[in-house]
Amino acid sequence: MTRKRFLFVDWEGGGNLPPALSVARRLVERGHAVRFLGEPCNREEIEATGSDFVSYVHAPHRDNKLPESDFVRDWEALTPFEGFALTRQRLMFGPAYAYARDVLDELATHPADAVAVDFPLFGALVGAESARVPTAVLNTTIYRLPAPGLPPTGLGLLPAAGPFGRVRDLAINAVVSHLFARGLPDLNTARRRLGLTALTHPFQQLERANLFLVLTSPAFDFQARKLPPNVRYVGPQLEELSWAQPWSSPWPVNHPDPLVVVSLSTSFQQQGTLLQRIMDALGEMQVRALVTLGPALAQVPFQAPANMVIHPSAPHGQVFPEAAAVVTHAGHGTVMRALAYGLPLVCIPMGRDQNDVAARVVARGGGLRLSQKASISALRHAIQRVLDEPGFHTQAHFLAQAIARETRRPLASEALEELATLERVHAPMKG
Repeated sequence: MTRKRFLFVDWEGGGNLPPALSVARRLVERGHAVRFLGEPCNREEIEATGSDFVSYVHAPHRDNKLPESDFVRDWEALTPFEGFALTRQRLMFGPAYAYARDVLDELATHPADAVAVDFPLFGALVGAESARVPTAVLNTTIYRLPAPGLPPTGLGLLPAAGPFGRVRDLAINAVVSHLFARGLPDLNTARRRLGLTALTHPFQQLERANLFLVLTSPAFDFQARKLPPNVRYVGPQLEELSWAQPWSSPWPVNHPDPLVVVSLSTSFQQQGTLLQRIMDALGEMQVRALVTLGPALAQVPFQAPANMVIHPSAPHGQVFPEAAAVVTHAGHGTVMRALAYGLPLVCIPMGRDQNDVAARVVARGGGLRLSQKASISALRHAIQRVLDEPGFHTQAHFLAQAIARETRRPLASEALEELATLERVHAPMKG
């Protein structure tokens, strides 16, 4: 294929960036030119893919990943709806015009054949539409927009069963749609300032993208009866995190106790107290435990029991082949990699997409879900169950086989290559 130019537009949201980096690396390896418009705190990992980096100027951006620099701060919310309101105002819609300006300025300086925008950045989509460049939305987790047959997003609900469940879905989806619609004034302000006509709902902005790529396993996700025509499942991205530090087991190869891996997010979500309870629970069990802290908890002084090793990070490809189970916040990336190795999970969601990812783990039989307020006794009991009960291992191995089939080809990169062959898209809707 002829060499193409791609612009990725992303932000520091924890687990959202690694899948985009995996896709970008594939494109670079296939001979294409990739630039990232993003936050300075991600420069090193972006450039490690062979991509060029350029910082936002007008849109919010962070120089580091410390909690104090987090401009969204959704972990301060008391409910999922409050967390969404913070994300809507501080990321999705409030700074929409700032994101659009940065995209337009970058495309004016470095034209691209296609633009790939991380899902929450509605303003970046406005900029790409104004520039008339073929555009894809990168949805780096399960599909979370209202659709027939899918439970409402955010609450970790299972698919509806019977008439009552369908009424539940209609009612909550109406609330979800309304919550998105509250960002419409800021979105339309950005559109009007760029000469585009106003929309009647923010979802129309997503529908105007040429592609909406869902970077998860269709065998894992719940299946909608109908999706918008631009939606395409392209499988999870399982590449290792570039910053993961090498790890070698301190235990002998023939150690009789199963290894439990604990990973509670790379970004700060006030998870320190929960992690200490998990450590205490594992300290009372006949297991070995590896706890990876990530950047968010690297400086927290934890009390580790004798059967546990604490490490800043570790490549999943080194650790998971030796593991028997994973305890996680149910971040999409960790869950997909664990299931790719056939490992059952104990999921303890703390917000964002984690409740919905955990619901799918439970529905597919790959593990259990607990509240982040779970006691040491409840944690210990859940971990022992996923270690002992064969059904969890059977279902996790079934999903591992499905994920292996879905990731044989680089479907996301191929979709973007196809997108880049399009002519400039329809003329923008002028006001």
